[in-house]
Amino acid sequence: MKRDAMAALAAHNAARPVGVLMTPRAEATGDVAQALTGLKNDLSEVRENLMPKAEKALKDAERAGRVSEDTKAELDKLLVTFNESTQKVSKLEGTLEALETRNADLEQVVAQGRGGGGGAATTVGATVAEADDLKAWVANGMPGNFRTDVNAAITTAGGSGGGLIWSDRDEVPVNMARRQLRIRDLLDVVQTGAGVIDYTKQTTRANAAAAVAEEGAAPESSYGWTKAQVIVKKISHVTHISDEALADSAQLAGEIDGELRYGLDLAEENQILAGDGTGENLSGLITDATAFSAAAGLPDTDRIERLRLAVLQVVLNDYAADGMVLNPADWAAIELQRETATGKFIIGGPDAPAGPALWRLPVVESNSMTAGSWLVGAMRMAARLYDRMETEVLISSEHGTNFVDGMKTMKATKRLALAVRRAPSLVTGDFTFA
Repeated sequence: MKRDAMAALAAHNAARPVGVLMTPRAEATGDVAQALTGLKNDLSEVRENLMPKAEKALKDAERAGRVSEDTKAELDKLLVTFNESTQKVSKLEGTLEALETRNADLEQVVAQGRGGGGGAATTVGATVAEADDLKAWVANGMPGNFRTDVNAAITTAGGSGGGLIWSDRDEVPVNMARRQLRIRDLLDVVQTGAGVIDYTKQTTRANAAAAVAEEGAAPESSYGWTKAQVIVKKISHVTHISDEALADSAQLAGEIDGELRYGLDLAEENQILAGDGTGENLSGLITDATAFSAAAGLPDTDRIERLRLAVLQVVLNDYAADGMVLNPADWAAIELQRETATGKFIIGGPDAPAGPALWRLPVVESNSMTAGSWLVGAMRMAARLYDRMETEVLISSEHGTNFVDGMKTMKATKRLALAVRRAPSLVTGDFTFA
């Protein structure tokens, strides 16, 4: 009974899962080894019982010429038990060897840093130890010899198909955000070949036109113009790149070229909108615009009302406004205003199909406009932008110690002038309410 229990325990230990793939468990082989030790002890006990019986049978045969029936029956039983135990010991020794091989293979995989992933390779030892036919053979008492066919699976792991599998490369860089530059598009843009642009600006209009009686004298009107001048300004910047960087990246020069051009355009927009006119700065739209002055007797309590009064101011100056420039935060605040009684959005709604517009005028959202400030006016009539030199990008080693240091300098430059010709057609202000 004890031997049968030990044999069942050994078979159970051989068939039980010995660990999770990629996590070697040394105790699994230890369990089989322990069962094997117990079975060998039982085999020794059977051998110790068998040898005296065999010697007794030999003595009986010598004395009586035959072996007694009792001794023969007991000897046959012991021989059967001995043969079965010997066979089971042999099978368990084979199982133990397979499990030890599996653990060694798994330990090697973990040492290579491939544990825990679905892409790890399955070793031959692991395949044998996990084979269903091995488990069935052990469950059936391990009769005869065990044989299984091992098919090595090709996986993405190193040592399998992984050596031929390469990662892909997306050569398009992920650049930082670039602001939408829309202020230039609001203006009248012309080309010039000069460094200074002179133009005349009417400064006087004394209109005396009136109804006149027959043979009456016509009243005299007077007009005056003044010469005005704008000087072409330069916007420029540089960056430095090593010879190696340019040689090793075919697209680096193009990427830097794009960044340099964007930098010029961004500086240009800021100058057009808010240049203060000092030094080499342009005199921008806001700088030359007329300051907001609310018409008397009309409401001026929120953003929407104030912008309507700005449009009115432009109209009272005999111009027709064609747009507004707002900071995105201010425009969002306007769009989110609701009616007090109904809670409905005052300006359209989330599903409004039309573009940004207020008081029948298009709204230009620009991060170049300071939050809390705004500009309303007849933009195209108000100012003219003169392009003297469109963006030019040059690469040179002739700068400082570039030749010695193995460096290149990339320089981007553009030249332009801005003339705010009709300042009264522009009105600027803020959203500060008393």
